[in-house]
Amino acid sequence: MAEAGEHSILVAHSLGCLLVAKWAMQTRQRIHAALLVAVPDPGGPAFPTAATGFAPLPRQPLPFAARMLASSDDRYATPQFSKTIAALWGAELLDVGKQGHLNADSGVADWPAAWELLQAWRKPGPQRSSRVIAQA
Repeated sequence: MAEAGEHSILVAHSLGCLLVAKWAMQTRQRIHAALLVAVPDPGGPAFPTAATGFAPLPRQPLPFAARMLASSDDRYATPQFSKTIAALWGAELLDVGKQGHLNADSGVADWPAAWELLQAWRKPGPQRSSRVIAQA
């Protein structure tokens, strides 16, 4: 992330989301925004025991715009966890329905709707979206 700058948009998945949140609290470097896909709960029962150093999670707003994409049946994060962490981080939460853990096995393929969310950050004007980006 050393090359990231104020116009950069980070895209992170699962454990990468936790890394981005921790990085954001420890750096002076600024980015434009982050798309956080399938943020896992390090305190959840399915969290891999080999993945250490992610807890505790930051509990303050991220210093950049953020959108969280969460599945309502992700084994690594309950809907309540996703709602809570999105609120703490000041991230817009978009529920993509029952997709499991959002990855290659969840069937989103190239996921043009997620690409549109990224492109929206490049356009002037309000950056909020309330539309459904995947169907269960």
